[in-house]
Amino acid sequence: MKISKVSMALACLLALALVIPSHAQDSPQDYLNAHNAARAIVNVGPLSWDDTVAAYAQNYLIQHIGDCNMVHSDGPYGENLGWSSADLSGTDAVAMWVNEKFDYDYNSNSCAPNKVCGHYTQVVWQNSVRLGCAKVSCNTGGCLVSCNYDPPGNYLGEKPY
Repeated sequence: MKISKVSMALACLLALALVIPSHAQDSPQDYLNAHNAARAIVNVGPLSWDDTVAAYAQNYLIQHIGDCNMVHSDGPYGENLGWSSADLSGTDAVAMWVNEKFDYDYNSNSCAPNKVCGHYTQVVWQNSVRLGCAKVSCNTGGCLVSCNYDPPGNYLGEKPY
């Protein structure tokens, strides 16, 4: 069997793609795509990127670059925080929050016993329309990711959608 040069080149590129580790996905579009995919599943409209909200997230994270503490800002926006001892991409952080869906019961609007699901409900909160996210590498190792939502969600007694 004769293999063409084009077929050989494509095979080499495919093999190289499987060997080279992927880079963290942290662009505004990466954050938006991950959020909006989860929102589309429950028929909630898409978020749009907001530079002011993103600047808030970045400024807050810079305050914790020395200690990497996951403490909520208690600011004007809804907020999800993620931490990892290794590099955590924005899309991985969003996936972590969206995976809480399995612990959320829409009918009772509650989390499974001893589980957390508020990150997920903020991701899909229908009244939140603007998103801003940021990531920092901490001086102590690891990294923090913050996504902020405007207007905020997770109001007691209200369903996200």
